[in-house]
Amino acid sequence: MATGLAKAALRAHRPAFVGTAVAAFFAATVVSASTMMLGTTSTDRTDITGGLSAAAREQIRENGVGDMAVVLLIGSIYMSIFVVVSTMGTAVAQQHRELAMVRSIGARPRQIRRAVAVQALAASVPAALAGFVLGGFGARWWHAGMVDHGLLPAEVTFRFSWLALPVCVGVAVVTTTLAAFLSALRFSLLRPARALSEAATGRRGLGALRAPLGVLAVAGACAVAVLLSRQPADEAGEGAFLVLILFCVGAGLLGPRLIGPAAWLVSAAVGRFGPSARLAMLNVRSQPRRFSAAVVPLVLVVGFGLTKIGMHTTAKHRTGSAGSTGEVWLDYVGTGLYAGFAAIAAANTLAMISFERRRDVALLRVIGSQRAQVRAMAAWEAVVVAGTALLLGGAIALATLAPILSTAFGSALPYLPWPVSAGVAVGTLLLTLLATGVPVHTTMRRSPIPALTTT
Repeated sequence: MATGLAKAALRAHRPAFVGTAVAAFFAATVVSASTMMLGTTSTDRTDITGGLSAAAREQIRENGVGDMAVVLLIGSIYMSIFVVVSTMGTAVAQQHRELAMVRSIGARPRQIRRAVAVQALAASVPAALAGFVLGGFGARWWHAGMVDHGLLPAEVTFRFSWLALPVCVGVAVVTTTLAAFLSALRFSLLRPARALSEAATGRRGLGALRAPLGVLAVAGACAVAVLLSRQPADEAGEGAFLVLILFCVGAGLLGPRLIGPAAWLVSAAVGRFGPSARLAMLNVRSQPRRFSAAVVPLVLVVGFGLTKIGMHTTAKHRTGSAGSTGEVWLDYVGTGLYAGFAAIAAANTLAMISFERRRDVALLRVIGSQRAQVRAMAAWEAVVVAGTALLLGGAIALATLAPILSTAFGSALPYLPWPVSAGVAVGTLLLTLLATGVPVHTTMRRSPIPALTTT
């Protein structure tokens, strides 16, 4: 029965599982590349020629290349967990109605959980294998860039490693399956009547643990930021990543409670631009949990990007140098990877939300709304989501940078050239417009009546 349920879910919710597979593929690619680079940059490696020279080993140690590879590998595994859990959780949430109906006709909780786990395996295993292959090409590019920027001596040749295969498969499969199991655990244990009711109206509240943990994460970020403001500039810079992660974890846990007020403010400004904008405003305000799921990954994108870029642009503005070329290049590569993880999570979540609203879009068309009006409503919703993410992500970046910059330069305000700020804003808006607009456009190419009768 579990296999049959899994196959039916994969057919009915194909966009959701395509998104999960894309997230697992990107995660496996980065983990594969990081693992291969960790082996390539090891000072204990031995090649056909007998190993590295003493000068090459010393250069690797001085540049801290091995430590960088470890940090990037750990960071990529963390981001893999974040992205896969986010996308798989949304995919399972879209099945609540079907799962509730199956429970009502006698399916047992373990059968529901087993079916969801089978879905996770079907999405993650092929993605992990493909990611391992692409990760080999990515690691080669990464190695060439480190040599070109003086981080690695030329005699350190790239070394392909099959060890990356079990690592990336393990990360993709374990995180996806565990995320699916945890997402289905609570819902599978509900009584059938309660499950049907919650599937129709959505879950209220944040849960007994989620809200306290979210408050604790935000409070911890503030406490660490205060402690960093009293440390030397180098130590403060090293702790910035922890502050940023704690803020983002807090935003993710608090969800609608934190994002809702910000979205309310942004939607109030947007709602003045005509009927479609007002409808978008009402949609966002009536479904805070749904839209907060899309905002959280975007907050991570904006927060990471502005923090890392702001560090270097402020240092260059104050001292005339953003640091060594190699360090800046490697820092931007890492930031790009983390932002890529979060951008994929955001795009997947927005796309799945848009596909989930097929019936709403069809109903609007049946009652007389023009296609242009529906597209405009979806575009304004994307503007609200992007604006909320920019507002909260900017606030998190400022809170993260303040102790570091005040310690290093005596001023807590970062220097961000307007092209950088404009680029982050435009990129965020384009991401939301594409992730929202493409599914809506695909939905409107079909007749609305079948969507109303089959959804």
